[in-house]
Amino acid sequence: MPTYRDCFATPQFTPLFVATSANVAAGTLRGLALAVVVYHATASPLLAALSLFGSHFAQVVGAMTLLSAADRVPPRGALVVIHLLTALGSAVLAVPGIPLAAMFVVIGVSGLIGSVHGGVRWGLLGEILPERDYLTGRSVFNMAVGATQIAGFAAGGALIALVGAGDALLAAAGVSLTAALIAGFGLSARPPRATGRASVAATWRVNVELLRSPERRYLYLAAWIPGGLAVGNEALFVPYRPAGASVLFIAGAAGMLAGDATVGRWVPARWRARLLMPLQLLLGVPYLVFALPLTLPAAAVAIAAASAGFAGGLILQQRIVDATPEELRGQALGLHSAGMFTMQAVGASLAGTIAQQLRVSDAIAVMAVLTLTSAVWLTRGRRHRPQPGGARVGSLGAERAVSPHADVL
Repeated sequence: MPTYRDCFATPQFTPLFVATSANVAAGTLRGLALAVVVYHATASPLLAALSLFGSHFAQVVGAMTLLSAADRVPPRGALVVIHLLTALGSAVLAVPGIPLAAMFVVIGVSGLIGSVHGGVRWGLLGEILPERDYLTGRSVFNMAVGATQIAGFAAGGALIALVGAGDALLAAAGVSLTAALIAGFGLSARPPRATGRASVAATWRVNVELLRSPERRYLYLAAWIPGGLAVGNEALFVPYRPAGASVLFIAGAAGMLAGDATVGRWVPARWRARLLMPLQLLLGVPYLVFALPLTLPAAAVAIAAASAGFAGGLILQQRIVDATPEELRGQALGLHSAGMFTMQAVGASLAGTIAQQLRVSDAIAVMAVLTLTSAVWLTRGRRHRPQPGGARVGSLGAERAVSPHADVL
């Protein structure tokens, strides 16, 4: 079984890892600061949720129009430009007195940028690591997300209390600038993975081909829907416990870190297929207890347990890699990322809308029921499973041999 040491011993893995971690730290700090600013200004759970996850709505627009660029631009240059634009967006959001409408325009543009970012980043990771190491490498990145969010929410909460949300947004801009420098000086120049010009037509053509396969279609839906609904609960942490929201965010990040570490490093490949359904159910079950009065520690424990279920995403990501030709993996993984973020925005909006009508705690329990329902529905509706030793149809009708991991991951 590949180890984390194997990943860090691979050239170029470390600078991509560090730049990505800095980007996550910047996003964590910016999201928390924005949610605090908007909720204090409007007292609206829905608008607070949209400020935290609203940029994800723009990801679906990017996925339909810009995503072909993920495989058709040099990855190092693309990452540098993306991080610089992200820094600029955070700086604009920090402008005193910026109108709420202008703030959401900036959030939307950030989402368009993010739709390409995921494809560039994860496509580059697929180039850097051997295919057999991809799940372990993604596990390292997901663990870093958990650890960085723990530190980011803790530091962000303290920073906002000390200097205010505006200065916290400027700090986020500085961290994004650091990510651009790391990517620019740490990564080597590489040619694009695919030839031809990026265009809306190319984006649509490849997206249709990716979704035409019943197996890939199931993998995408399973990756998008239950997790997106579960993330909707996170959008309610600030309205649920304004003074303790940082604790709840930290608990979620810690649970995700623990789940990713366990599945990515310690669970044998032959067991992972059996764990996918339990992990997706875990996304919803612990949130059911929010229908009851909870202390802050009890709520944090439930959130940590539920967040461990996000480890199922590792299994689905590896299956997507196994089912996609190398020259299109950037767009395939970008589609996965954009769809996931878009569904998170849908989940956040739905959760915020329900919380406008019910108590916030009851809205969280309702979202838990929807998460569980979607997981069961997708599993029962599945009709196609990869078969060991068989074959699969790759992009544009090319038949490719099945990866040895295709049936067990």
